[in-house]
Amino acid sequence: MRAGLVVLHRYVGLALAIFLAVAGLSGALLVWQHELDATLNPRWFKVHPPSPEARPLDPLALRERVAAAYPQAAVNDVNLHIRPQASIVFGLEARATAADGASLPLTVDEVFVDPYTGNILGARRRGAIQEGWHNLIPFIDRLHYALALDRLGVWLMGVVALLWTIDCFNGAYLTFPARPRGGRRPDRAWPARWWRAWQLRLRGGVYKLNYDLHRAGGLWTWAMLLVFAWSGVAFNLGREVYLPAMQQAFVFQPLPEALAPRRSESTTPRLDWTAALAIGERHMAAMAVREGFEVIRAESLQYQPASASYRYRVTSSLDIRAEGSTQVLFDAESGDRLLSYLPTGKAAGDTITTWLTSLHRAQIWGLPYRLFVTALGLVVAMLSLTGVYVWWKKRNGRLLSASRKTLRPVTDTPAN
Repeated sequence: MRAGLVVLHRYVGLALAIFLAVAGLSGALLVWQHELDATLNPRWFKVHPPSPEARPLDPLALRERVAAAYPQAAVNDVNLHIRPQASIVFGLEARATAADGASLPLTVDEVFVDPYTGNILGARRRGAIQEGWHNLIPFIDRLHYALALDRLGVWLMGVVALLWTIDCFNGAYLTFPARPRGGRRPDRAWPARWWRAWQLRLRGGVYKLNYDLHRAGGLWTWAMLLVFAWSGVAFNLGREVYLPAMQQAFVFQPLPEALAPRRSESTTPRLDWTAALAIGERHMAAMAVREGFEVIRAESLQYQPASASYRYRVTSSLDIRAEGSTQVLFDAESGDRLLSYLPTGKAAGDTITTWLTSLHRAQIWGLPYRLFVTALGLVVAMLSLTGVYVWWKKRNGRLLSASRKTLRPVTDTPAN
């Protein structure tokens, strides 16, 4: 069985190597996504209050300005948390035409606004690297989770994450000491023999160093590699693989995305945004009393045309990351509550998922953990490259050995 698992690890590793190298290197950069994007595009991200006493405008009023500037698009998401000296970002969605219900493509889908003046600072089609370097960081983001291939890439990287998850267990098993051949007794106890796999031989040559980096590097970071692999499945194959598997052991709340779509999308909600915000605040306050948590700050209000509902999201005492995901969904016509979602404490499956996704995105524990995730991304790339190197050296050794076996000595025929 061990020989078969070695072959499986070899070829799964080779198949995944380039994908994991890309994911690791891009992920190491994306830990600093906002800072890097702001450095490349300071005129879009950084603002200065016109006076020390200046206060940001109402986010809903800013939404109206963006909607007026881009009448061909729908502005369905409002960020309610305005950070000091930072612009507010609005996403644009294609609006269906009245004639045939089809939507026109947008030339831009992300707009940056000065929250103090309401002036539009800039706009871009997020991730379209062909349009300029201002899209570099969003393009790296698309590369990380989808190889910049949209839905096909999301599925492909989900399969990569699933195979990586399985290979984490296979690779760990292969580090266990093999049984001595011929029934001989091992020279050391099992833990002592396994400890060799955790060590680096710095004076054994290039091949041994690469082999040890691959084996020991995988062991020392194994738990976090598994976290990143399985959370990658959650991001890309959540409905197809992650939820069906996790629901076998854990309870989940109904997902906000599970709302049944209306027969025809409603692009204009009956409740206006001001009324919807007030209703969302009331629903959230009632839920806080009922579930026993504290609302820290509002994060966003989003209209969902497919289900004709609003989603009001806050950061609460149940959130483990700075930008929370405590939320309530309510009908955009009647205001009736439809669903609620608590990130931790309500259902074990959601609590585990919140931790997995927060660890993956480096959204907890501040600067030390962000530095760790940056280093881990480099380790993932290193494991991929050293794995390929070890395979290449072993392959050359096998070919050389095979060629020697096929050689036959040439003998002279004696003359008569």
